[in-house]
Amino acid sequence: QVQLVESGGGLVQAGGSLTLSCAASGSTWMIDRIGWHRQAPGMQRELVATITSDVSTDYADSVKGRFTISRDNAKNTVYLQMNSMKPEDTAVYYCKGDSTRYSLRAYWGQGTQVTVSS
Repeated sequence: QVQLVESGGGLVQAGGSLTLSCAASGSTWMIDRIGWHRQAPGMQRELVATITSDVSTDYADSVKGRFTISRDNAKNTVYLQMNSMKPEDTAVYYCKGDSTRYSLRAYWGQGTQVTVSS
């Protein structure tokens, strides 16, 4: 099993910055891709950014150039640095870990609220 715990959410003004953290524990060796998804009220959950075990990254078009995903393997932690934030970035942000070669499961964190005021 893998446990994911997000932190760092909060309220920020438009144009501001925020950094989210996702701490992984348990059988983290199973995870070969980890990233962030978000869900705004009344909307479907959408992918924000992912990073693989070989540090390959992928971003949603809406956040390219503004958000940066990174990982610290020694701390089993993934970060999402969010800059130039917009009100449309307001959502609950979830950390998701994929095990595509071992358990074939997806693991989710509980989510952290991010609110961007205009």
